Amino acid sequence: MSEVTSRRVIIKPSTVEILFAWFQRIIAAYCLLFGILYWVRLIGIYPGTLWRFDLMPVHWQIASVVLAVFFPFAAAGLWMLASWGPVIWFICAVTEVGMYVVYSQLFGHRLLIVISHISVAILYIVFRVLIYLQKRPPRAPETDPPGGRGAADSGASGLR
Repeated sequence: MSEVTSRRVIIKPSTVEILFAWFQRIIAAYCLLFGILYWVRLIGIYPGTLWRFDLMPVHWQIASVVLAVFFPFAAAGLWMLASWGPVIWFICAVTEVGMYVVYSQLFGHRLLIVISHISVAILYIVFRVLIYLQKRPPRAPETDPPGGRGAADSGASGLR
């Protein structure tokens, strides 16, 4: 074995990192499903009043086109574990939350979608914080300052 190969360090992902990767891939599957549902709406496969692009109001046309493009794009980024995948998902989530909370008089109330986006965002933040805490270098133990006074000797105990 050569000197270079004997010094290689094999980096294995932690359990939290593996779970985070699976979490991103599950969200990618949901993003792909949402993207397909928006494309079904645009193409007009489903026979409903607002399920054909030419029969939709303008605000639904704009939202459907944007989300039909962004959701599959987010799905690809999340599945590949690319850094831009969560960013595109965040744009989709903010768009849908805005549609169903801020502009609910135009788009209606879809509380389940709003709750699911907020839950995914919270889980994403929890995973990122856990990964950060795992990768953070351990803190060095505090040492006594030069002069010999430790933390136990400080304060009022020195007045005796």
